[in-house]
Order: sequence, then structure tokens, then C-alpha cells
Amino acid sequence: MKKKILVTGGAGFVGSHLCEKLGKNDSYEVYSLDNYFTGNKNNHVPNVTYIEGNTTDIASLITFSPDMVYHLGEYSRVEQSFDDVDKVWKFNIDGTFAVLEFVRKVGCKILYAGSSTKFGDSGLGVNSSPYAWTKASNTELVMNYGLWYNVPYAITYFYNVYGSREIRTGKYATIIAIFKESMKNDRPLTVVSPGSQQRNFTHIDDIVDGLVLVGENGFGDGFGIGSPESFSVVDIANMFGGNIEMLPERKGNRMMANLFTEKTQALGWRPMKNVKEYILESKIDNWI
Repeated sequence: MKKKILVTGGAGFVGSHLCEKLGKNDSYEVYSLDNYFTGNKNNHVPNVTYIEGNTTDIASLITFSPDMVYHLGEYSRVEQSFDDVDKVWKFNIDGTFAVLEFVRKVGCKILYAGSSTKFGDSGLGVNSSPYAWTKASNTELVMNYGLWYNVPYAITYFYNVYGSREIRTGKYATIIAIFKESMKNDRPLTVVSPGSQQRNFTHIDDIVDGLVLVGENGFGDGFGIGSPESFSVVDIANMFGGNIEMLPERKGNRMMANLFTEKTQALGWRPMKNVKEYILESKIDNWI
């Protein structure tokens, strides 16, 4: 009998790639729950059943008992979260509480996609933005559900994901995608000051490989999934080769994040992709 896998946020950037990988496994029956806030129906992939709605309504929307829930369906932008605090609370606090109650009653494992922002600037990043605080708080809640109710869980932490299906325009676009779009349209590369902030840019394929591995074999907290190479945002802009336009500093923009991947590597995970090569390939393909 196939295992039923539910991915919240399954039409988003990371979620769609996860659904795609899981959908190729004949042992899985894959479902996505997404409210399409930043997800997109153009991200739909074969062998996945798509359900539209908010995670706050998971108990009424999901009428089957999954064997595993990958919980990726939250608000996931740092600087924008100051203006979207109501959405951050609904999607991250109310939504994740509803998901945890659902998995508790169903009796299945949950993989929670935490945020590496809580490790930023030697731990000071925890309270740096509404996004960072809610994500860090949710990791504690997930662990407590494991303690209080014996809910099996694993918590992963992403480090600056890039690759196909990134949001390339608008307020929720990400750095690599913004730079690609700027190069394609002959616009300056906008860098938030001071530009020396360090990031561990990690390819989506490496992220998804780590997610599946931890989902199948990992239990507990601390499964970081990130490239060991760290680059400043100015370094990345220089790799693209365009003109750089510096923007004023913004709240919540951490300078660095400590990388913790030992537990994920112990399961056999290794990053295989390199951001320099990705940028070069994108340039050859005219920034597609």
C-alpha cells in the first residue's frame, strides 16, 4: 500500500520541487495543500493531488490520514514581514498550530521547515523580525508537541535557496531571482546596504534531497541543509557582472548565519551544486 504524503505549500518554490521528487516515487501518494499566497498553479507537477486552502483549515480540507506531513506552507520573507505581520501571524502561528493539532490527532510524523534566521548573528536573529520570531517560536512548539504528545518530528533549516521556480518579480522575489531578472532586462543589481552580509546560497536540488532524507530517516531538531560556501551579497552581484546600485539598510537584514549541517550529513546528505556554476549557466542561457 502506498504511503500518503501531504506537503503544505506544495505549489511554492521549495514545495513544488519536493512534490516533484516525491511524485516520482511509486511508493508514495502525494498531496499538496496550498493557499497560493506565494505559490503558483504554474508550479503544479504530475502525480500530485492539489488541494487549495489555508493550513488553518487543514482539519476540514484534508479528509484522509497521511503517513507523513512536510510542513512548508508558511510566510517566508524577512524584510517584508514587518509590513505583513497579520499574514505572518495567520500563516505561521495559527497555521502551524492547526497543522500540529492535525498530525497529533492523525498520529503521523511531521517535518517542519524551520528558518536559519534564528542562528543569525550568533543567535540575535531570533527577534530580528516578525518572520524570524514566529519561525523560531514554531520550532519550540514542534519540539513541545513531541514532548507533550509523542508526535514524531524532524526540524530542518534552509540556507538561502535558489534555483528554478523562484519568484522573480514583486516584493516576495529572492536575491538570485532578482539579479537574474535585472540582468535579463539590463537593469542595475540592487543590493541592500552594507552588502557585506554573508549568505550560504543552496541549490533547490540539494535542499530537496536533504528534505526527503530527513523526512524518511531523521528525528528531532537541528537538521541544517545549506551549502558550506559563504558569499556576501556584493560577491554574488559581482559574479553576475552587472552594475550595482546600493539601497539603504533594512530592518531584519542579518549579517551572517551559523551553518549547522552535521546531523543531515550524518544521514548521508552532501550538497552537490555550486552557486558560481549556476550563475555561469544562467548567463549562458541569457538569464532564463
